[in-house]
Amino acid sequence: MEVSFKLNGEPVTVTVEPYVSLVDMLRDEMGVKSVKKGCEQGECGACTLLIDGVPVTSCLVLAPQVESRHVTTIEGLEKNPLMIDLREAFIENGAVQCGFCTPGMLISAYALLRDNPHPSEEEVKRGIEGNICRCTGFTKIIEAILDAVERIAPE
Repeated sequence: MEVSFKLNGEPVTVTVEPYVSLVDMLRDEMGVKSVKKGCEQGECGACTLLIDGVPVTSCLVLAPQVESRHVTTIEGLEKNPLMIDLREAFIENGAVQCGFCTPGMLISAYALLRDNPHPSEEEVKRGIEGNICRCTGFTKIIEAILDAVERIAPE
């Protein structure tokens, strides 16, 4: 079946089987490798992206479900000022190690700060709770997100 949607602002049409997950369609049919394939059960957050602006684990979405929707991956936010600040904060605070969780973590952090530019530490923890990092222990990631808060909205 054909699925037509916007990927990072560009209209696309892909032919896939109706049972193919969004993460598989993006990686296998479209070559989008930033969306990582992790647990395939919606638990790790490695495949997190935005559908109509909402963070979603793409392993739990069937490709046909994005018909006429807007799908945004990390590439689609490359020039977004908030994402630039987040990336810089992640790098400068040592929040990136192996990098496997980083795209999904950045997407979740982006959605959090877009909707709440002054989150508390607890709100940051809740904002990324669907993303697992096996390298950092989360401390550096939380510090990076709070650093990005200061960059985008200094008090």
